[in-house]
Formats: sequence, C-alpha cells, structure tokens
Amino acid sequence: MEVVAGLRGFLRSLLLLLLCSGCQARDSELDYVTCGSLVKLLNTRHKVRLHSHDVKYGSGSGQQSVTGVENADDANSYWQIRGKPHQPCQRGLAIKCGQAIRITHMKTGRNLHTHHFSSPLSSNQEVSAFGENGEGDDLDVWTVQCDGDHWERDEDVRFKHVGTDIFLSITGEQFGHPIRGQREVHGMSAPNQHNWWRAMEGVFIQPSQEPLRHDEL
Repeated sequence: MEVVAGLRGFLRSLLLLLLCSGCQARDSELDYVTCGSLVKLLNTRHKVRLHSHDVKYGSGSGQQSVTGVENADDANSYWQIRGKPHQPCQRGLAIKCGQAIRITHMKTGRNLHTHHFSSPLSSNQEVSAFGENGEGDDLDVWTVQCDGDHWERDEDVRFKHVGTDIFLSITGEQFGHPIRGQREVHGMSAPNQHNWWRAMEGVFIQPSQEPLRHDEL
C-alpha cells in the first residue's frame, strides 16, 4: 500500500510539474499575434476598430465597405489572420515582421482588399472587403510592418498593401446614412500617425491549436 501511495504522490507531482511547464510556455506564447487568430484591430491615432458589414459602397468598386467604429463590443469588428493565397501560414505560429498575410472578416468571409479606386470621402485609395468564403485574389495581401522579429500583441504595427504599396489608414472622415458616424478606412501612400494599428480583443491560437481567449468570446 505504501508503494501505491508513493506512486500516486509521484504521479501527482509529475502532473503538477507538467502543468506548470505548460503554463510557462503559454505565458511566452501570449506575446505574439499568431496565424489563425481572430482579433480586433485598433487604429491607435483615432481610437476606432477596423470594421466591416454587408453594406456596399455606393461609388468606386461597389464592394463591401470597410470602416472604423468606436464601439469595442461590435461583433462585426473581428478579423482572422491568415496566410496569403496558395501559401497558408502554419496555424498557431507567430506572425513575422514583414510576413505577407490576409485579413479576413469573420462575419462575411471577405478579405481586406484595396485597388486603384478613390475612397468616397477623402479621395485616398478605397479599402474594401472582397471575395467569398475567405477566397479573393492577389489584392487581398498585406505585409505586417513592425520593429522586431515577430508581431507582438502590445505593439503598434502598420499594414502595407503588397499590390499597391499603400498603408491601411484612417484620417477621421465620418459617413452619414446608412452607417452614420463610422469612419472611412482607406489607403495612404506614406507611413504616418494615421496608419498605426494594434491587436486588441480576440481569440489567439497557440501552436497546440488551442484557442487562447482574450475577451468575452
């Protein structure tokens, strides 16, 4: 009986050690935005989150509009971080600075997209959501611009469009009906204070493919 009790004690200690090691690994993985994660992106200059919905532009491309909203609880502000077409990133791995990604709207399955149309309010470059079920074209690809090796969750980053070299930006223009008060999202040719973004609320995927929740989801 003493042997059995001792074995049980050893197994309990081993389990605690394994759990502790897992927690330490999890803490280190909390530092980065990873492939497959579902996040809200905050424009740190204007304090609005990247947003989309099934409302099309009345001019330009006529594609699904992309805006910025102040409401932090809006479910239409969730986007999934994915690899570029025909070259998926490995689920749960930290996104590298300079890596090419797609940013896919959770509710509609369309990708953050831009092209040579003028935006309706500022006459910068229009940014839209394009495609079906997560698949669009080569104009859905952006690179993450950051300072270190990987995209850190507490870091301000820029998104530069691969096809047209513009930066995802907001300068404060507001729409009227039917999306009154929402801010125009557009592309600008130069890096500046209007194109800094930070990952906020979301579900962050780990290499084990377990979701790591960061808010009410």
